[in-house]
Amino acid sequence: MQHIKIYHSQSLRTAPDQSEIIIEGPVSPDKLQELTMHAKLDAFRRPKEQLEALIEIAGLPEGRIILARDGSTIVGYVTFHYADEIERWSQGNMKDLIELGAIEVADDYRSIGLGKKMIQLAFEDDQMENVICFTTEYYWHWDLETSKLTVWEYRQMMEKLMKSVDMIWFATDDPEICSHPANCLMVRIGKQVPISSVEQFDRVRFQQRFMY
Repeated sequence: MQHIKIYHSQSLRTAPDQSEIIIEGPVSPDKLQELTMHAKLDAFRRPKEQLEALIEIAGLPEGRIILARDGSTIVGYVTFHYADEIERWSQGNMKDLIELGAIEVADDYRSIGLGKKMIQLAFEDDQMENVICFTTEYYWHWDLETSKLTVWEYRQMMEKLMKSVDMIWFATDDPEICSHPANCLMVRIGKQVPISSVEQFDRVRFQQRFMY
């Protein structure tokens, strides 16, 4: 299938004396190699290793990286790619099922809406209308300590963020998601996705017969 990638960019300046932040993507591996990671982008792995991972994802046919940068420093990013082959979500071998995998914003750049702006930019020009986009939210990935939010407040914040691009809560019997009530599956089904793919996704979501 064709994975449509249409580059967009926008700028954000929170105050006259503040530097201009560029939000852009999908970016190419070559572009990423010109940039450096903010030292506080270390939620998943060390910044240098995370940049290497972003470069790899950007080179995948289905992969896309949306980033926010202050000059040549990446201060936030969002990743889109196929699910890892060890995860349930890869079992249907669906070419039109894409995972919104990671969202990270450096501490000093939070609370200015970068996460929302990056995600919304990814869906510009209907470029994701031929895919089902999903994200799995696990409370153990959330930065509760820095945010000072409770598990449920953080869950509400994440749901609000995903709803900004019309992703909604979907039920599933996935054991990891069901292991804690704050975990959830959020999904957006593109307007051009065939009903056969929706049905296949339903079979991936529910694998215990009694759940049908």
